[in-house]
Amino acid sequence: MIIIKIIYLIGGICFILGSLIYLFFRHQRRLKARAFLMREAVRNGDYAFRLPTSGLLPGERALQQALNDMQGDIARLVARHEVESWQKLTRVLTHEIMNATAPISSICQAYLSNPQIKDSEYEEGIQAIHDTSKSLTNFVDSYRKLTQLQTPVVEPLPLVSFLESIKALYPDLRWHFSLPQNATLEADHNMLRQVFINLTKNAIEAHATDIDVRMSRNDHPILLFSNNGEPIPADVAREIFIPFFTTKSSGTGIGLSLSRQMLMMQNIELGLSDNCLSGYHVTFYLEKQDTIKTTK
Repeated sequence: MIIIKIIYLIGGICFILGSLIYLFFRHQRRLKARAFLMREAVRNGDYAFRLPTSGLLPGERALQQALNDMQGDIARLVARHEVESWQKLTRVLTHEIMNATAPISSICQAYLSNPQIKDSEYEEGIQAIHDTSKSLTNFVDSYRKLTQLQTPVVEPLPLVSFLESIKALYPDLRWHFSLPQNATLEADHNMLRQVFINLTKNAIEAHATDIDVRMSRNDHPILLFSNNGEPIPADVAREIFIPFFTTKSSGTGIGLSLSRQMLMMQNIELGLSDNCLSGYHVTFYLEKQDTIKTTK
């Protein structure tokens, strides 16, 4: 009997050890798979990818959270670099185009002022050249906004009253606010107003009828702006913050890129969320560490 008990005891110990070894290696395979997914996300430029941190030991959870934070830092650095690159390109292009069109417009104006040209066969052609040159100048001038932003004046903004002022501009929309009455955001009032107007206009153009603005808490507060307009396709979502990118026949493609640039100057990240709010098709987020506050 003693021998049988010893055999059972050894068998039980072996079973427990075997189970622990199996669970250990399965856990290691999961960690390896997650590391592979993170590496592939970085390689493919998917900086919104985050590793799950649930079901881990404290040390592993801290490591994966650090990797997630690093992914966010990389995304912000890449976005800032892209904005700076587009700023430089826009500055060069606007300078060169303006230098080329200004003399043409002046010469055409001089000819049109000449009595010998007026009512002649040349007047219509010169007028067409002048109008085209003027139109191109105005078009290029609109893109100067990307390179001539003023330094933001950051101050605490009461979010509820601020959002009510935006709501008043678009009374035909159904607005839903879910945030504390005393919530504030450290930001430039005029710039933030322009950002919310741009987001709202985009929602209207996507045939949205409802707008939801709320505060979501994770490690720190995040402001979410959702609408029930047409969903943004995945291939378009990757490009929407690139200057001059647009899917609209009459769009300029600078609204969202300009919004991101204005917020970036205030150390606020503007992005498109992978997970939309329930009942809505598009959710943007505004995130800045320790700046959306509520007082007790």
